[in-house]
Amino acid sequence: MSGARAYPYVYRRPATPPPNRAAETQRTRSNAAIPVAVVFVVVGLYLSRYTVLLPGVFGLVLFFSGTAFLSTRVNPLSPHFYLTRKPSWLAIGVVFLSALGLLAGAYWLYVHGLAPIVPHW
Repeated sequence: MSGARAYPYVYRRPATPPPNRAAETQRTRSNAAIPVAVVFVVVGLYLSRYTVLLPGVFGLVLFFSGTAFLSTRVNPLSPHFYLTRKPSWLAIGVVFLSALGLLAGAYWLYVHGLAPIVPHW
């Protein structure tokens, strides 16, 4: 047995790194709704000194946008009204929290009487 091996050759395939699920999810989902929700909150809180209705309406718009994000790619906050990528779960959570914050702020302003219900322009 001079030319042949005395033991069987074991082929070991090089180890492949595990797939990066976070990077894959990041490519298929969009965070574009987060800045829009933040702008809605800032504008809603700024306009709350004129009327309680505006933060409430902005809160309802954000709430219904968040529910639309859960089911389809339709985005009422987008000028094109249809997303090429679905929103990320973080974006959906930020939209819902923004909606709850605006609705709670409108309720707080109404209860304490700090802003008129109908604007007095």
